[in-house]
Amino acid sequence: MTRIVIVGGGPGGYEAALVAAQLGAEVTVVEREGVGGAAVLTDCVPSKTLIATAEVMTNFADSHHELGIYVDDGTPGTLDRPIVGVDLGVVNRRVLQLAKAQSNDIAQGVTRAGVRVLRGTARLDGPRRVVADLADGGERTLEADAILIATGAHPREIPGAEPDGERILNWKQMYGLSELPRELIVVGSGVTGAEFAGAYQALGSKVTLVSSRDRVLPGEDPDAAEVLEGVFRRRGMRVMSRSRAESVKRDGDSVIVTLTDGQIIEGSHCLVAVGAIPNTAGIGLEEAGVFLKDTGHVRVDRVSRTTANGVYSAGDCTGVFALASVAAMQGRIAMYHMLGDAVAPLNLKAVSSNVFTDPEIATVGYTQAAIDAGEMDARGVKLPLSRNPRAKMQGIHDGFVKLFCRPGTGIVVGGVIVAPRASELIHTVALAVDLHLTVDQIASAFTVYPSLSGSIAEAARQLHRRERS
Repeated sequence: MTRIVIVGGGPGGYEAALVAAQLGAEVTVVEREGVGGAAVLTDCVPSKTLIATAEVMTNFADSHHELGIYVDDGTPGTLDRPIVGVDLGVVNRRVLQLAKAQSNDIAQGVTRAGVRVLRGTARLDGPRRVVADLADGGERTLEADAILIATGAHPREIPGAEPDGERILNWKQMYGLSELPRELIVVGSGVTGAEFAGAYQALGSKVTLVSSRDRVLPGEDPDAAEVLEGVFRRRGMRVMSRSRAESVKRDGDSVIVTLTDGQIIEGSHCLVAVGAIPNTAGIGLEEAGVFLKDTGHVRVDRVSRTTANGVYSAGDCTGVFALASVAAMQGRIAMYHMLGDAVAPLNLKAVSSNVFTDPEIATVGYTQAAIDAGEMDARGVKLPLSRNPRAKMQGIHDGFVKLFCRPGTGIVVGGVIVAPRASELIHTVALAVDLHLTVDQIASAFTVYPSLSGSIAEAARQLHRRERS
């Protein structure tokens, strides 16, 4: 029986374990935090649970102002001010309970599949052996025919802005807060920073977002980022562009953020969200022949192989795409390849991703930047969501649908959706990209009237008209 050892039980690790067990391998997973890893326990699941609560707050606020919904507690004069608030202690307890429950569900699933789970840390002793330091004491040596490294990543720190877990925090520590920050300063305007900034603003904190770039979400579609930044500012967020934090210091119950240009910002709490560092140091990778990039990420090919024979890698430690869905796919591909099953190499152009802000930003396929740079010959159309009848009914004013297709053939090669629940809407475009559908095929399919998805079909019809002109 083929022996597989998986170091790390996040999405890349546990999905690989399930596939390998299904294909008849003897599988051992070594995980220090709990099955599901940081994605389930301290990252993806907790953050999206928190954001779900924030979404309810935003929906209520919008409904109060436009749809005529209010809460009356019987106090004179309350009809002009909604009576709604948040108990962050209750919210965060629920967040952590759901994360733990999800981890337990996954653990039970892999155990039922016949996977052995060891709690602890692990290091490679060559390309065919793993040494596990068990959480309850002792050490175990595991011989392997193949090894999968799925160790994830941890929050990057800025020298002079080290977290204290109380007032200066990284994203893992945000769920320990029992009271809503009075004034939250978020350093970093990437996906994590933008999501937390938007969520805490909706929950009731005064938020300042410090961005070192010209705009928030510098890696996303420029039109989408512009919409989101406009929404942030309109809702009262202070967005500081081209500003870089030099230090973050605690002063009693306050924090002082000093920028490189000398400006000083004061708040009650500071979230430092400036990227992640792969968990690859000190676990014997290079000694086993695994090449690490200058960033510390494991170099892998499209079937998750490293430079060491029999050693594969998946997830955030590879730096391929920091998405749970990509990590899971990398893990599955690795096991299919190693165990001789049919396998298709990882295709990043078919990956759909989402930023869980309000509105959400969902993308798939070729981006506007790639098309502008000449990487793909494509035409695009952008349809404002404000024209959509369902959007009008729901009081939705911000957002759009953008589609890209090849000239001549009309084959869809990418798209962007900015809308509430864009993560649910993007699947139509993802299918079109993956299956090489044309705009005519999308346009000819029936959509529900009224629905937000109708704007996808309308964008396709507009592209068809452009191709005909």
